[in-house]
Amino acid sequence: MSVPMSRILDLMKVQCRIFSSTFNPERLRTGNKVLRERLKGPSVAAYYPRRVVTFKDLKNLYPDLETWDDDEEDRLEHLALYEELLVVIWRRRD
Repeated sequence: MSVPMSRILDLMKVQCRIFSSTFNPERLRTGNKVLRERLKGPSVAAYYPRRVVTFKDLKNLYPDLETWDDDEEDRLEHLALYEELLVVIWRRRD
């Protein structure tokens, strides 16, 4: 004597409701296992140290203080060279 499938599905529904799990009779891959896990963002963010004062912050706080930021100077130099290159290219086109 076998139990009808509808009775087994009803039992599974009640079991899922009692134990707060997802009813998935087709056994599809839904990702619920991953979604139930704790978020890793806060622990990863706590691993890295907080940001310290940067050159931009010092420059904004003390505008009359002369600071030297190598990265910013390199960036500005690169932009100036790029602008000169664009001017040369546009002159050749005309």
